[in-house]
Amino acid sequence: MRRYLSIQAVFVVLSLAVGASAQEKRRVAVMDFDYATIKSSMSADFGTTVDVGKGIADLLVDRLVNGGVYSVIERKALDKIVAEQNLSNSDRADANSAAKIGRILGVDAIIVGSITQFGRDDKSTGVAGSAIGGLANRYGLGAAGRRESKAVVGISARIVNASTGEIISAVTAKGESKRSGTTLLGSGGSSNQSGTGGLNMQSSNFANTIIGEAVGEAVTGLVQQLQQSASRLPAKTLTLDGLVADASGDTLVLNIGGKAGLKVGDKLSVSRVGREIRDPGTGKVIRRLEDALGEVAITEVDELSAVGKFKGSAPAKVGDRVHN
Repeated sequence: MRRYLSIQAVFVVLSLAVGASAQEKRRVAVMDFDYATIKSSMSADFGTTVDVGKGIADLLVDRLVNGGVYSVIERKALDKIVAEQNLSNSDRADANSAAKIGRILGVDAIIVGSITQFGRDDKSTGVAGSAIGGLANRYGLGAAGRRESKAVVGISARIVNASTGEIISAVTAKGESKRSGTTLLGSGGSSNQSGTGGLNMQSSNFANTIIGEAVGEAVTGLVQQLQQSASRLPAKTLTLDGLVADASGDTLVLNIGGKAGLKVGDKLSVSRVGREIRDPGTGKVIRRLEDALGEVAITEVDELSAVGKFKGSAPAKVGDRVHN
């Protein structure tokens, strides 16, 4: 006999599938790309240098977020940690520095990269001056090429395991404009609203230039490879360890919350620390004997605390340990 699912059942199945997919996302952060190797060629082609590494990273973050394979950490959170750690531009592509930042942020991986090519497809030298006019000022770049040429951009990236510092995957991509021009910022863009020296790669004006076209193609190729590498990254094992801050009957308030990774529906073990074993030589605690009490199911979560319902062999009290 043929059976049919009700509309409600279909919605339930779809909801479960979406939830499972969201849980499988790996949390990553994207460092500004290193561009030290192309600084001299940028000076030749454009007459100046700008931080194209930040522009590439910003564009990559947007593409990864829209791709839906990764959960990407907010840019402000990453910038804050980088500033606190006092990292220099030379640390942008360093795997050890990336892993350290990743552990602080609590992400599964950090994506670091380098720009290996950014400019013309020939060896001709740029001519500084006002040939590009307001358009060059719009992007903080001010040189014109001697002859018509295409724009070429090469980038490479590595996915670094935040827990181990291991390089999970290394990918490269290259983009080339389909059009040619006498200037890299020619054949598109607007000469209005001259900028302050930054390079906004997310703007439509930049995308319409031949160098913007090459950047877009290179980043697209990089994103495709990074998404294919997502399955190679092991999920970060989340360790939850806190204390009971308040106990009222079977309702417990914990001193850990969403910031620690706790979410509604999680279940944690509740135990009571008994005797402590100390090293006779140093006096340090080397082992704590605990008695298992039961389990708490989380019903409410805010950033720094959580509420849950407790079931166990004996009542829980303030100071009892909760852990996964």
